[in-house]
Amino acid sequence: MQRDPHISQSQHTNAALMARRRAAMPRGSGQTYEVFVDHALNAEVWDIEGRRYIDFAGGIAVLNTGHRHPAIVEAVKAQLDKVTHTCFQVLAYEPLVELAERLNALAPGDAPKKSFFVTTGAEAVENAIKIARAYTKRSGVIAFGGGFHGRSMLTLALTGKVAPYKAGFGPYPAEIFHARFPSALHGVSVADSLASIEHIFKNDIEPERVAAIIIEPVQGEGGFYVAPTEFLVALRSMCDKHGIVLIADEIQSGAGRTGTWLAIEHSGVVPDLITMAKSLAGGYPIAAVTGRADIMDAPNPGGLGGTYAGNPLAAVAALEVINIFERENLLERSRVIGERLVAGLRAIAAKHPEVGEVRGLGAMVAMELFEVGKHHVPDADLTKRLCTEALRRGLVLLSCGSYANIIRVLVPLTASDEIIDEGMKILADSFDAVVKG
Repeated sequence: MQRDPHISQSQHTNAALMARRRAAMPRGSGQTYEVFVDHALNAEVWDIEGRRYIDFAGGIAVLNTGHRHPAIVEAVKAQLDKVTHTCFQVLAYEPLVELAERLNALAPGDAPKKSFFVTTGAEAVENAIKIARAYTKRSGVIAFGGGFHGRSMLTLALTGKVAPYKAGFGPYPAEIFHARFPSALHGVSVADSLASIEHIFKNDIEPERVAAIIIEPVQGEGGFYVAPTEFLVALRSMCDKHGIVLIADEIQSGAGRTGTWLAIEHSGVVPDLITMAKSLAGGYPIAAVTGRADIMDAPNPGGLGGTYAGNPLAAVAALEVINIFERENLLERSRVIGERLVAGLRAIAAKHPEVGEVRGLGAMVAMELFEVGKHHVPDADLTKRLCTEALRRGLVLLSCGSYANIIRVLVPLTASDEIIDEGMKILADSFDAVVKG
């Protein structure tokens, strides 16, 4: 690897760079691991000290097509020689129009669709709410406990987890309400969750003033809880009854993570609006709102936009991601990887009673950890120690959940069986080590 001649070798260590990072950047921007990356390829990462890691985090669900997929690299290089920015609202470019056409075709349902592009997932959610409010002429929004929708003020209001995301940043926008997300493990049935929405209608806001219900078909940061088909069908019926826009937040679960392009496809339910980001462009920043054309057209011209929205580099990367999924049959690969991951995690669970549940959809898989014999007591400390030990052994893991007691796996769908098995062995060995301790 090449070094800056003005910086000494001793300054090019993880510890030295972390000291510079702490001095130059705020503590509010958290740091999961004190590691600086030098280069990466597919599902492997090397740090500046030459250590190799298997990546089971995927940039927090951004790298379904892996680090530096050659086809994406080539597409972006070609676009670099043409144009890198005009602001689409000033001077348009074809790749973004083509991307809209392809996302419209991929979205479920027979109604005509349209797509709009921004830069981040939080922006996509904000604009989905704006579009729903413009269409319905209503203001209220219902989200779910444990859900994560972003870090802007509106999306923080929608997010159903206080620490660390919401603590100290209020007050939040009004008329945002939270229902219970169904989870059999935690004793919340589909009936309980639906009753909590009816409770909101009775005690907080009448359904005639609710613009949208937003839900992650599989909660991401919340813990990889899968919304039951029965529940999504009931939500669709409820929204139809009251004229409410149903928004599927597919920012973490979309782009093929669950074995279908969108997680909600497993249920057969057709949402009105869909938000996407993360793996949509293989690491390049772009986010989308896709939905029914009549709803998408509700805002007036100029009501939607953004200076960097739909950047041409990200647009061609996203087009190539869709091509890669088709050429490499990554939806099927996601299902195969998911089965492999679940089998590996269940083998760990068979040895360790701390594992309360292994769950997931496609390759969006997690295990939840509790104190032994107390599956009502989350074990965040064990989860943290497991992640730390796995990193020491060369595996990058992420935790999640309201109580930080869940290990989630987001390995690239392009990873080989050998790499996945190597990562699962590190995870199993790490579990043995921290429990025997």
